[in-house]
Amino acid sequence: MSERRDDLRNIAIIAHVDHGKTTLVDCLLRQCSQMRDAEFQCDQILDSNDLERERGITILAKNIALTYKGVKINIMDTPGHADFGGEVERVLRMADGCLVLVDAAEGPMPQTRFVLSKALEIGLKPIVLINKIDRKDARPQEVVNEMFDLFINLGAEEDIADFPYLFSSTKEGFATPDPNVRTDSVIPLLDMILKEIPGPEVEMEEPLQMLVTTIDWSEFVGRIAIGRVQSGTIRKGQTITVMQKDDKVTPGKVAILYTFNNLGKNEVHEADAGDIVAIVGLPFVEIGDTICSPMAPRAMPRIQVDEPTLRMTFGINTSPLAGREGKYVTTRHLRDRLIRELERNVALRVEQAPQSDEFIVSGRGILHLSVLIETMRREQYEFAVGKPEVIFKTIDGVVHEPFEQLIVEVPTHSTGPVMELTGARFGELQEVSSRGDFSLLNFIIPSRGLIGLRTRLLNATKGEAIMNHRFECYKPKVGAIPTRQTGVLISNSNGNAVAFALDALQARGELHVAPGDITYEGMIVGENSRSNDLTVNPIKEKKLTNMRASGSDKNIILKPCRRLSLEEALEFIEEDELVECTPKSIRMRKILLTETDRRRAGRAAMNDD
Repeated sequence: MSERRDDLRNIAIIAHVDHGKTTLVDCLLRQCSQMRDAEFQCDQILDSNDLERERGITILAKNIALTYKGVKINIMDTPGHADFGGEVERVLRMADGCLVLVDAAEGPMPQTRFVLSKALEIGLKPIVLINKIDRKDARPQEVVNEMFDLFINLGAEEDIADFPYLFSSTKEGFATPDPNVRTDSVIPLLDMILKEIPGPEVEMEEPLQMLVTTIDWSEFVGRIAIGRVQSGTIRKGQTITVMQKDDKVTPGKVAILYTFNNLGKNEVHEADAGDIVAIVGLPFVEIGDTICSPMAPRAMPRIQVDEPTLRMTFGINTSPLAGREGKYVTTRHLRDRLIRELERNVALRVEQAPQSDEFIVSGRGILHLSVLIETMRREQYEFAVGKPEVIFKTIDGVVHEPFEQLIVEVPTHSTGPVMELTGARFGELQEVSSRGDFSLLNFIIPSRGLIGLRTRLLNATKGEAIMNHRFECYKPKVGAIPTRQTGVLISNSNGNAVAFALDALQARGELHVAPGDITYEGMIVGENSRSNDLTVNPIKEKKLTNMRASGSDKNIILKPCRRLSLEEALEFIEEDELVECTPKSIRMRKILLTETDRRRAGRAAMNDD
C-alpha cells in the first residue's frame, strides 16, 4: 500500500539558460545550510565544472539537500539548454515537483517550454518563480500571464494551470508574493515548497526497487549509482539484484551507501523509499538499470530520451602535426573514451563508421557535441571531427528532417537582415512581438538552416541579435540550404607563418593565423573573399639582397587574425574539411591535404555526375 512521506520533498529546478537557477541554489544554501562562510566565497557554487564556469551555463545535473523546518528537501539543478535535454529527462524521474524559474523581463523562452513539457508529461507538480524583478525592464505580472498561456498550450489540467507563484531576485537574495514589496530572504519560497510540493509517494512494505538515473565517478571508489528509492529499504552491505537492458540479471552488493546533504554526501547505514541515494560497489551498473531485491526482481521502465538530431564523425588526427600536443591519439583511445561517455550521457549515440576507423557520434545539437569535444581536449585527447549534419528519417516513404523553433531577439531596426537570412534557409515566421526597442521573431526553421546561422546573424546585426532554439518536430525535407558563400585560403607549405607573406594575403580575405603560427600543407589559414578555394604560401619570406633602394622597404601592418572558437569552426567547415582538435589548438584543414589529391577528387566527382 502506497503512502506519502511528509518529512521529505524532492524538487527539480527547471528554467531557460541564464534565468538564474544556479544563483537561486546559492540563495537556498545560504538560507538553510550550516556551511561556513568560507565555502560561499564564489557565486554559482554548483557550477563546479570549469566548462560551466567559462560558458556561464549548467551542463551537468547536480543534487543537493537542505533541511528546513525539519523537512529534508532534495534539490536537483538541471541544465537549461535543450541540447542537454538528456540530463533533464532522466533527472526529472527523481522528483515529485518542479520549480519553474522565469526571467521577469524575457518571460518564457523555448527551453522553458521544453523542460516544462517534460515535467508535465511525468506528472510533476509545478510552482513558478518569476525571477530578476530588479531589472529595469522587468514586467512580472505580464510574465505570469504568459506562463498561464504556456501551461494551457501544453495541455495542462485546470488545477495544474492554476499554479502558485512568487516573485524574486536571486541576485539580491529574496522572494516575495508581491513584486512591489521586497523581503529580506527566500523563506517565502521555502514555505511554498513545503506547502505545494507533495512528499514522495512510496511503498514502505514492498521489496526494494530503485531506478538508476545518474552515474557519477570517483577516483577512489569508482562508479557511483545515483537514484531514488521507489519502494522498500536499502542497506549498506545488502545483497541486491540489478535488472539491466536486454533482460540481463546481475547480482551485486551495496558496499557504501550515501544520502545527499548540502553540497556533499553523508554515509548512512540505510535509506527508505523516497530518499535519493548514491551507491558504491556496482562497477557494472548503467543508467536505466533497476536495483531491486533478489527475492522480487522487478524491472522499472527504462529511461526514454528524445532521439539525437545531429551527428558528426570523430577520427584520429592525421595531419603532419599529429601527436605533438595530445597524449591519447590512437583509434583505441578514441573508441574507449567515447564508449565511456555513453555510460553517463544517455542522449548520445556512437557507432563505427562503415569501412573506416572513424566513429559517428550523434547528439542533440552542436553545443551538446562541442562540450564533449572540449571535455576530451582537456583530458589530453587529440582527434579530428567532420562537419555536423542533421539526421534524416524516412516516414511513410517520405524523407523527413528535424525542424526547430527559433526565437530571435533583435533591435527593431535590424529585423530586416534577420528576416532575409532566415527566409533564405526556409525559416517560416510564426509570430512577431515587441518589447521596448526590441522585437521577438518566432520562426520554425530546419535544423540544417541553423548551422552557421548564428555567426551570420551576429554580423548582420552588429552583434545585437540573441538566438534561442529548441527541437520542434520532424517534417518533410525542404530544398537545399545555402552553404558558406566564400572559399578558403589553403596553405601549400609546412612551416611557421611569416608576416611578409601574410601582409600580401590579407588583401585576399580574412586570416586565421598570425605570424609565428605553425602551418602545414592542406591547413586552412584564412577565408577567401571570393567563392573559390585558393592555395597560398603563408611562409614565404622576403628575398634579401645587399642592395638598398628608396621605397622598396615598407612597414608591415597586419590586421588581427580571427581566431575561431570550437563552435564557430564546426559551423564554418564544409563537407571536404575537418576541425583538428588538440589540447592546445583548434585548427581547420582539408580532408585531402595535397592540392594534387584535391584536384583528382574533383575530377572524379565531375565524372560521376
